[in-house]
Amino acid sequence: MMPFGLKIAIINRAFRKKLDEKAEAMGLTSVQLRVLGSISRLEAAGETEIHQNDLERLEHVSHPAMTKLLQRLEAKGFIQCVSSAKDRRYKKITCTERSTGIHHMILAQDQEVFEDICRNLTQTQKQELSLLADLLLKDIEVE
Repeated sequence: MMPFGLKIAIINRAFRKKLDEKAEAMGLTSVQLRVLGSISRLEAAGETEIHQNDLERLEHVSHPAMTKLLQRLEAKGFIQCVSSAKDRRYKKITCTERSTGIHHMILAQDQEVFEDICRNLTQTQKQELSLLADLLLKDIEVE
């Protein structure tokens, strides 16, 4: 019997590979696209100042790794980093015109990949899988 952790790792790799293919068409990696999606989602929710440390907590990424991600996204013209009006120690991160609202496209792509990977599951099974994943994530966030 295959260990549960290995099953999750294989599913994650397959999902990431398919998302990487979609992101590659935009000149991004799936990780860059995910971070960009988080920025876009936060902006759409009315967040006026998004800082690097907010994204590090949200994405569970270290400071050096997030710094490189943001530098690459800025160099590619997807985000802009400017001094914060509230606290000059921080850089305010915003989407550029090129990426504003990109979270809608990312959600659609994520759903396409989910449907592809789960193509042999019934609609009820897909809903149960999603619910179980939400419960696991909730327990993980508590820790």
